[in-house]
Amino acid sequence: MDQDPARNQPKNGTLYQPMQASGGEPSNQPPQQPRFDLAEHFLECGKLGRYLTVADESRFVITDDFHNAIKLPSIATAAASVFSRDILVAQSALVPLGLRANRLAHAAINTAERQVIGRYEELFSLIESTAFSPEVRNSAEAIMRAGFNETRIREIERELGNTISPARLRYGKFLEIVRDLINKRLSIMDFREEFLEFTRDVAGKLDFGIYSFCLDRIFMNTEIPLNAKGSLIAEILLFPNIIRREIITNVLSSPHNNKELTEFVRILIEQELDQEAVVQIYLLVTLKSSRLSIRDVESMFLQNPAA
Repeated sequence: MDQDPARNQPKNGTLYQPMQASGGEPSNQPPQQPRFDLAEHFLECGKLGRYLTVADESRFVITDDFHNAIKLPSIATAAASVFSRDILVAQSALVPLGLRANRLAHAAINTAERQVIGRYEELFSLIESTAFSPEVRNSAEAIMRAGFNETRIREIERELGNTISPARLRYGKFLEIVRDLINKRLSIMDFREEFLEFTRDVAGKLDFGIYSFCLDRIFMNTEIPLNAKGSLIAEILLFPNIIRREIITNVLSSPHNNKELTEFVRILIEQELDQEAVVQIYLLVTLKSSRLSIRDVESMFLQNPAA
C-alpha cells in the first residue's frame, strides 16, 4: 500500500470503494429482501451518534458517493440525508434523490408511476421533518415546495460545490505540508500548527470522510516520526467527542499502524478521557474488528452513554 498521504489525494472519490447498492426503491411491488440493508445500517450509525460508514466499516461515507454516476437506492439515500452527522454528506444525498423524483414527475403518465412520485414526496416529507441537520430539513422543504424543480435542485448542488471545492484545494496544500515534514523541511512543532490551521480552515467545508482519510494515512506512514503523530493525537483529544471518537478508533483498529503508536494512544486516552468515552472507543474498535455487530455496540452504548 502506498502510505504517502501526499500521493493519496482523493479528488473525485475514485480512491474509495463505492458503496454497494442495497435497500429498496420506492415501489408498489413487494420489496425483495436485500443481502444487506444499507438504510438500516445508516439508522444504526445515527443511533450511535456516528458519522455514516459503508457497510464493512472500511471508510466513512463521502459526498462523492451520491454523484449521478453512482447508483444508490432511494431509501438508503434518504436515510443518509436523515441520519448523516456530516451536513455535506446529508445535503449531497438530497441531490440525486430530488433529480430522480424530477425525472419521474416529467415522465409520469399512469397511475402506478404517479404513486411512485407520491412515495418520493413522502420521503422528502420524512427528511424535512426528521433530518438531524436543520440545513437539510430546509433544503428538503425547498425542493418539495418547488415541485422537484431541477433548477432548484441544481442550485443546491452548486452551493454544495462552492463549499467543498475550496476545502479540497486547501486539503491539497496541507498534503504538501505533510511532504515537507517527511522530507525534514518542517519541524514537528510547525507541523502541529499547520495541522491545526488546516483543521480550522476546512471545518464544516470538507467531508469528514476525507479529513479522516488524510489522518489515517499520516498515522500509518512509517516515514513520519512517532512524536509528530503523538503531537496530533494530543490535539485530537481536545476535539468534539464524535470527531475524536472516530479518529482515535481508526488509529487503534488499523492493522497498518505501528504498535508503539497504538500503545501510546491507549495509555493517553485512559489518562486523559473519562471512562465512558474510553469504553465507547474500545467498543467501536471491537466493531471494526468484526467481533461485535453494530446492534451489539448500540446496546452497550446505551449502557455507557457519553455526551
